Amino acid sequence: MEKSVETIRGDRDGIAYEFAVLRLKGSAADAPSAYIQAALHGDELPGVVAIDALMPRLRKAEKEGRIRGNLTVVPRANPIGGTQQLFHSTQGRFDLGTRVNYNRDFPLLDRPDVSLLPGDEVAMTADRRLKARLLKLSVGHEIVLDLHCDDEGVAYLYVPEELWPAMADCAAAMGVDAVILWGGQSGASFDEASLHPWLKLPRKEARLESRVISTVEYRGTSDVYAGTAEHDADGIYRLLVARGVVADQSVEAPKPFAGVVAPIDHIEMMPAPCSGAILYDVKPGDRVKAGARLATIVRAPGEDGGRVEIFAPQDGYILTRRSHRFTGAGDDLVKLVGIGPSKRARSGALEA
Repeated sequence: MEKSVETIRGDRDGIAYEFAVLRLKGSAADAPSAYIQAALHGDELPGVVAIDALMPRLRKAEKEGRIRGNLTVVPRANPIGGTQQLFHSTQGRFDLGTRVNYNRDFPLLDRPDVSLLPGDEVAMTADRRLKARLLKLSVGHEIVLDLHCDDEGVAYLYVPEELWPAMADCAAAMGVDAVILWGGQSGASFDEASLHPWLKLPRKEARLESRVISTVEYRGTSDVYAGTAEHDADGIYRLLVARGVVADQSVEAPKPFAGVVAPIDHIEMMPAPCSGAILYDVKPGDRVKAGARLATIVRAPGEDGGRVEIFAPQDGYILTRRSHRFTGAGDDLVKLVGIGPSKRARSGALEA
């Protein structure tokens, strides 16, 4: 394994940010290559500890000559967001200077050619330099995984609709509970920027059926446990074996995926009609019927009529809920995956 360090120049003199890149060289020229990164949102750690648990497996495979395809791993992809501290709390989702989500506004290339990306000589903010650098590291790999997490949720994947159902084996290998299919423009998130150049090529050249591109949502922000990390590392390793990046005869081929699969327009975001304390009736992974109570908001404690109830608009599956227990009016409470399209479906990305 080789380790290198990437440096991102800051927006002020004397400031720079660094992140480590781990590389393992494959032995087979025809094997697919893989790129895995975590913590693009600097305060999301489940993917970081999953990579930490994965690397001993990959080093063992390397020692035994079983790494077939090249692997590039970035355990902490956002040193800028990771250092944005406010009262001991990391503000890792948005760049504090530009106020742009770190998982938006990636460059959309017209072909998989990293020479099209802006270099450090171009005048731009540090967050844009970071995004260009991450794409430079990832473009050209057949497998691209961007490890995230939600507030509180099940493990699920965002998958481009062009890559489904060819990626069903990956969802099964990784042991996730659900797959959300997306299509079209979504704000130039990392997964969209990873897919975009291949869609510009002729289908034969793009080889979409062999590609794996996914935003991986590893449950919630607090799900940082040794056992969970080992489970997620096992899933990534199974995917790498199933797709031929790593050779391991002891790993069984994944069974058919039996989890929830739905288009993104089936998701009901369930905004709060008022502010107050949230009393949830459901948790991630629950299945509900139309009309079931999802939560109660205590808006006027102790007063008659001081509670407001939230009900499911259709049958569905609880994908996520908020980790905090106070809501403002209009804040999203729950992601419910409905059995049909939502009448208030949002276009583009949700919160990845």
